[in-house]
Amino acid sequence: MQLKKQEVFSIAQYIPFTDEQKRHASAIDLEAFLRSRGECLLRSGKDKRLASDRSVTVRGSEWYDHAAGQGGGPVSFLQRFYRMSYPEAMRSLLGGAYPAARESVPQPRKAFTLPDASADMRRVYAYLMKQRHIGKDVIDHFVKAGLLYEDAKHHNCVFVGTDAHGVPRHAHRRSTNSSGEAFRANVESSDPRYSFHHIGGDGSLYVFEAPIDLLSYITLHPDRWREHSYVACCGTSFQPVQELLPRADKVFLCLDNDDAGQKACQRMTEQSGQWDVEVNRLVPKHKDWNEDLVQQCQTREMKPLCQTMYCP
Repeated sequence: MQLKKQEVFSIAQYIPFTDEQKRHASAIDLEAFLRSRGECLLRSGKDKRLASDRSVTVRGSEWYDHAAGQGGGPVSFLQRFYRMSYPEAMRSLLGGAYPAARESVPQPRKAFTLPDASADMRRVYAYLMKQRHIGKDVIDHFVKAGLLYEDAKHHNCVFVGTDAHGVPRHAHRRSTNSSGEAFRANVESSDPRYSFHHIGGDGSLYVFEAPIDLLSYITLHPDRWREHSYVACCGTSFQPVQELLPRADKVFLCLDNDDAGQKACQRMTEQSGQWDVEVNRLVPKHKDWNEDLVQQCQTREMKPLCQTMYCP
């Protein structure tokens, strides 16, 4: 007797696995497994972030999707992101010599505190103006608002996010080094709802992945910019966008011009559906808005604009 496809699938769901096999699969180091499959992982503080979907981080045997607010272990990762059935996921994990993740000792959650500020901001200004070509007047605005400063220990840029009462709840650090691997990480215990942002009053909300792209876009489009609202998700999480949507009637998704950015835009468009807002997509010519700004400032025809916007 020939079984139908649905019947075969249903039987496959009941392939038995021993308790030891289940424990082994659930303890596999996700980072090692993903690298073995050619996935690119980016450093994100103590975690690793998927280059293909920057809202997803992995640490040890666990993953978490910051955009969806869901997470789990190796089996659920394969089911969710590789569309595998439970037996397929188990066989994939058990079929290779993948190391087990180190056991992590749960640490009590620390209270959110901002890094100590440096006595001056020379490195931050030099980095943002000379390397990133961001307008000095734009930098000045966020510095005076207490939303951008230089930390004392490592001289990183610190981009601060506040709640509705102006209390700092989030901070994103970005190294100012011009060579080597760039450091990017949120300060421990940051609340993802309150990432770096500016609130205007005209009902428009511009959404970016990184604070530097937000500042770059304003430098490129300075006309009445303070009337608009802007938010940098410090990744592709929808939570900071959701926090500001009640103030908006028109949203402009300005995420990176790459596969991860396109996927995030599609997801955010769907997630915005429950609000009565118009959603638009603004695409940078290059990978991101800072690349657009740097390219324009390096061409002769844009030199007057660069001078106006304090580009060297």
